[in-house]
Amino acid sequence: MASQGLSSRLDRAQPYALGLFRIVVGLLFACHGAASLFGVLGGAMGGGTVPTGSWPGWYAAVIQLVGGGLVLIGLGTRAAAFAASGSMAYAYFKVHQPEALFPLQNGGEASAIFCWAFLLLVFTGPGALALHRLFASRGATTEKKKQQHDEPATAFAA
Repeated sequence: MASQGLSSRLDRAQPYALGLFRIVVGLLFACHGAASLFGVLGGAMGGGTVPTGSWPGWYAAVIQLVGGGLVLIGLGTRAAAFAASGSMAYAYFKVHQPEALFPLQNGGEASAIFCWAFLLLVFTGPGALALHRLFASRGATTEKKKQQHDEPATAFAA
């Protein structure tokens, strides 16, 4: 009996836990991009920035900053998470995996974890506390008002 009560409470909290997960993952990812692009938070690889336009570092940093920011605020979460997941898969297989098989051996733990975390967000969506919900609810209200305005008046319905 008590486990059913706990389970139902956890189920009600699930969208908020997912939203918090999205916010934390997006923030951490955006911080990596900001560090690489602007040299903040310790900079790229211990200091400095990546050279503008360099492949793949600069492009990865832009994806990290923009994608992480979008995931953080919950706007275009699935598309941003898909791009971020792909960039981390690329980073893992092109940079880390040739060094050794396992992430612990090749230094690719962050790439692997970010890849799977973003892939999870592709399938689950943003959860609660997402900015897209604000725009979606506004769009639904506007559409409903438009439909009501476009309907012919039937004052003398049979």
